[in-house]
Amino acid sequence: MRIASYVHEGRRRCGIVEGDAVRPLPEGTSPLDAPQARPVGASVPLTDVQLLPPLQPPTVRDFVTFEEHVEGVRRSVDGAGGVPEAWYDAPTFYFTNPYAIVGPYDTVRMPPGSRVLDFELEVAAVIGREGRDLTPERAREHILGYTILNDWSARDLQSREMQVRLGPCKGKDTAATLGPYLVTADELEPYRDADGFLRLALTAEVNGEVVGKDLLSNMSWTFEEMTAYASRGTVVRPGDVLGSGTCGNGGCLAELWGVRGRQDPPPLRPGDTVTLTVEGIGTVSNTVVTGPGPVPLPVARRRGRERP
Repeated sequence: MRIASYVHEGRRRCGIVEGDAVRPLPEGTSPLDAPQARPVGASVPLTDVQLLPPLQPPTVRDFVTFEEHVEGVRRSVDGAGGVPEAWYDAPTFYFTNPYAIVGPYDTVRMPPGSRVLDFELEVAAVIGREGRDLTPERAREHILGYTILNDWSARDLQSREMQVRLGPCKGKDTAATLGPYLVTADELEPYRDADGFLRLALTAEVNGEVVGKDLLSNMSWTFEEMTAYASRGTVVRPGDVLGSGTCGNGGCLAELWGVRGRQDPPPLRPGDTVTLTVEGIGTVSNTVVTGPGPVPLPVARRRGRERP
């Protein structure tokens, strides 16, 4: 099942995609409840609707599970080779901004103060059932489905702020694309390999030119293992999004910059269109537009260390 959120004739709806059309579900149906709902009314051509993000997640955890990506970006950002040994210990993630979610064909504004914008081609799992301290085997029952994630990254902001050793903040705060649909897990089972990975072809294009191609099965952890780790000592709830992390072989520009030793292709600029395609899920395509300038703030005040 392919679940879409959309606007048609001024009304926000949720529906089931069938070919080139969408069948509406009852008013007020959540994308998370769609598998149990029955369509009502006539199908609407997809060309007549505005596709929205398939869901508005309460949390977004973005993992980093592709070794090739880590190696390339590390070389690009700090000039170091190889992969940090700690990366192999567990499927590391950070929390990114759920308020920054944009739709599959929305424009994306340049982050304030950034001149080095990048895309990141990922697949995200969506949690459908609450769980805590899950095993990977149990975690499979808690994954409702999958969607494409583009984790837009202001590399110049990210590089500077990560020197504080807290991870990215404004470098990842402006936009994250989800879409075009939420594809239920059963639809992707035919792509599962003997090791439990989903063998989906991934393609990234900038202005119609292919810059990256990879397989989702090159992840070093499965989505079930990632979900189990995310639930360790805490809870995952319906609607939570777990990103795979950026694929290798051109899944983002920064990786290519690290491999080639130069910014080739160049950072994204207003007018550039990024198109990401994932086998079995679909395509998202966003055009970069000019964004606002940064609101001025003072640098840190170097205060005296007075004590009470």
